[in-house]
Amino acid sequence: MINPEPRFHDAHVKAQTLIESLPWLLRFGGHTVVVKLGGNAMVSEDLLDAFAADMVYLRTVGVMPVIVHGGGPQISEALKARGIESEFRGGYRVTSTEAIPIVRDVLREEISADVVARIERYGVTARALNGFDEGLFHATRRGAMIDGHEVDLGHVGEVTEVNPAVVRTLLEEGAIPVISSLAPELGSSGNGAEGATVLSTELNTGLNVNADQAASALAVALGASKLILLTDVPGLYAHWPDTSEVISTITVSSLEAMLPELKSGMIPKMTACLEAVRGGVEKAAIIDGRLGHSVLLEIFTPTGIGTEVVA
Repeated sequence: MINPEPRFHDAHVKAQTLIESLPWLLRFGGHTVVVKLGGNAMVSEDLLDAFAADMVYLRTVGVMPVIVHGGGPQISEALKARGIESEFRGGYRVTSTEAIPIVRDVLREEISADVVARIERYGVTARALNGFDEGLFHATRRGAMIDGHEVDLGHVGEVTEVNPAVVRTLLEEGAIPVISSLAPELGSSGNGAEGATVLSTELNTGLNVNADQAASALAVALGASKLILLTDVPGLYAHWPDTSEVISTITVSSLEAMLPELKSGMIPKMTACLEAVRGGVEKAAIIDGRLGHSVLLEIFTPTGIGTEVVA
């Protein structure tokens, strides 16, 4: 191959990068990818702009991104401003009835609205949703195990039912859904599925749901090709607390064996990946959201940049 003249070198490198992405463009074109936004990428202006650009790029080249997010630091800040103390048990936020409207407003009116605005600067439509919109999510309450005992977390739950119709409609219309992890509570008034009933239908009630778990459940319901969770670490370490080696790819069976040994902060993320792949999602990955354009690096490079879970 003839080496390009120096004045064409940068253009040649850019062209080569585009060509290298071609197999992945063909692979993911027309497919759904669920991306959970979290960590530093949620509080850095530059990283948020890069994330929005990544989502618009994916949509423009024919991939269908769906964004799910939480908002721990922002919720803590808003509660503190209103004189409500944040309490955590077993790594989960205790969410009182008083706190739920604040959680809702922070998630949808602040974080979702901000992400939507950043995307729409590019002329691409985005829409903010939560679990109350057209029955998207229903959740059941959960507690936390501390020293072998389950403790009450208040209005905290996990997604147990997903109706992805509204998300599919938005994708068909060319829009990017931006989904916050608040859901109506699903209880039971009898035996079996026929006894199921929605206990909370008002936005001033409901359950605060872990965004990793919500993203995983949604990825399964949509039949997504990939689930990507943005974190603040390079990936799953092979020999924690030694951080010198990150596992590039891990199978479901290997992860199941490793899960009890993981540190508490990594367990919900790797469990979300595990459940997604068990549910039919081809691949699930945790990646370092502290890197600009990390989603594109994960999807359109041969090795990716984090830890990928496969069947």
